[in-house]
Amino acid sequence: MRHHEKLAFFKFFITYFVSVAVLILVAGFFYFSEMKNHLLKTEEFSLIEYARHIKMGKTLESYSDDYHNSFIESDQRIDIRNFTISENEFTKFLPMRNDAYYLKVFKSKTEFLENLWSLKQKIISLQILLLSIFAFISYALAKNALKPLQESISTLDKFAKDLIHDLNTPVTSIKLNLKLLEKIPAIKDNNAFARLNKSVNTISELHENLTTLLQEETFQLQLMNVFDLVEEVAQIQKTIHPNINFKIENSNFKVKVNPLAMKQILQNVISNACKYNSKNGYVKIYAKDGFLCVRDGGKGIKEPDKIFNRSYSAEQGSGIGLDIVKRLSSAMNVDIDVSSSETGSLFTLKFNQA
Repeated sequence: MRHHEKLAFFKFFITYFVSVAVLILVAGFFYFSEMKNHLLKTEEFSLIEYARHIKMGKTLESYSDDYHNSFIESDQRIDIRNFTISENEFTKFLPMRNDAYYLKVFKSKTEFLENLWSLKQKIISLQILLLSIFAFISYALAKNALKPLQESISTLDKFAKDLIHDLNTPVTSIKLNLKLLEKIPAIKDNNAFARLNKSVNTISELHENLTTLLQEETFQLQLMNVFDLVEEVAQIQKTIHPNINFKIENSNFKVKVNPLAMKQILQNVISNACKYNSKNGYVKIYAKDGFLCVRDGGKGIKEPDKIFNRSYSAEQGSGIGLDIVKRLSSAMNVDIDVSSSETGSLFTLKFNQA
């Protein structure tokens, strides 16, 4: 399952499951409150029944040691609805016939607390069972809801892969023929030839980007020193941009990445750092505090917060390169950020290793 498919799956699963879970938990809370009030009413009625036995002179052998009583003399009228809950027992006052004395009956909370704990256990067990059932239902619904999306993406991917594969032959043919034409002095210095050569290189880069992006579903991560890829990409860019000074502070910076995807990320980031650099500028690549940093000495980026958007493009670019960088980074769980000023830009890559 791809990154965006996983994201859609988890969003659906979490939304449905959390909604149901909240209803189950709220229902459990209100049911517990109602049952607790019912148990308290039961305790109050048991005290009334106990008092009735005393008033009628009946035997109290059937009552446990949790019950006891006393007679209270009072000249003040006590509300018959009284029922007191203390830390260890329940208390209720009931009037005698002459209203000068009140019968005060007590009952220990031991039985009530046991019943309350038993009630809690039953409700929690039932809620866990219901949550487990609805977790499974949420999973099944999320999988079924994702199927149309997966089928559409699969169809588009097949079309894109076929298109990119068919583009490879004409692009390669054009590049080879341009190499042959480059040997003719009159054509080599022609401005139209230079523009054509640049356009073909742009198409070739786009072809490589899309080819790598469409392999996202089969990405296999492996532990490697990322500076091996940095050196490889830097050598390519040195031949294209001989005026740029490359500063590579090599170190043993090992992370889990897909080599092909990581190389394409570095290719795009370092290529942009060279393209939008100042004359005789520099590109510095180094590792610091678990981050891989690419700094350039260019004129900076006007809107650094927008450069990863597909719709954004600088004056010389198509705008798709950094969008693909963002997608490839997300597929490998790599966070990429950029900061910029008038003295240059800094790209940082954070590798979120499991």
